[in-house]
Amino acid sequence: MNQFTTTLQYFVVITAELTLLFLGISTLVALMLAYIPQEKLRQWLSRRGVWGNFLGTVVGSLTPFCACSTIPMTLGMLNAGAPFGPVMSFVIASPLLNPIIISMIWVLMGFEACLLYFTVTFAGSMLFGIFLEKAGGANHVKNVRIKQACCSGPVDHQNLPPATFMEKLKAAFISAWGDFRGVLIYLLIGVGIGAVIYGYIPQEFVIRVAGPDNPFAIPIAAVIGVPLYIRAETAIPIGLALSQKGMSMGAVIALIIGGAGMAIPEMAMLASIFKKRLVAAMVAVIWTTAVVGGYAFSTIF
Repeated sequence: MNQFTTTLQYFVVITAELTLLFLGISTLVALMLAYIPQEKLRQWLSRRGVWGNFLGTVVGSLTPFCACSTIPMTLGMLNAGAPFGPVMSFVIASPLLNPIIISMIWVLMGFEACLLYFTVTFAGSMLFGIFLEKAGGANHVKNVRIKQACCSGPVDHQNLPPATFMEKLKAAFISAWGDFRGVLIYLLIGVGIGAVIYGYIPQEFVIRVAGPDNPFAIPIAAVIGVPLYIRAETAIPIGLALSQKGMSMGAVIALIIGGAGMAIPEMAMLASIFKKRLVAAMVAVIWTTAVVGGYAFSTIF
């Protein structure tokens, strides 16, 4: 009964915290994007060289689109002649630097963990965007077109009539609420799994399998994250519960990066516009980022 009470309490508290975080951060991001024309985002992604990769990563971190909005935007940029490297930095950064993930890590795991996660994933998105371009990845883009995204995605506010701040704020909250309803089931699944881990899995077992003394915990965790996380919002509560049970912080971060960056739905959609070799290269890139980030966390913490 004590275990059940602890599990239920964990579920209720974490669900409430994540709900407030998701709605608050999503509203703020949607409000910010209301003042940034989509054409401006396209101009940033059209820059060449290292500066272009930097801006591509920034745009990816500012745009928490679902995969079915990110992929058409990516293909549209490539069809419009945008440099391949910055677009790839955008594709890699978009799931990894999702503002919702960043805020959740900050609140639940601390500022230092959040800062190191952001630094590793930001640098990885830039560097691997440059690498994929130099390796000839542009030759592995399929000649396809996607006419319409399957969810709302970004809105071009240049074509909307002028609105007051309160009207924009209301529209931003409505957009955030719609996004929240779309991910609620995944968030509850993640919190539920995390609650069961927190309440019922012995701490000694977690420490033995994925504790700081297991040198292979980090690369294994990066691989396990791929099928485990259907949505990135599922990752945080599971990672939090595992860390509280003794899993090394490096393995937790590798799990989150692997799951957020290599989510199966996004990889499937990428396969529709990229050839298999390029998709495999992106999976290897994200797995490498997860492992490097995990070992960096283990070293620093």
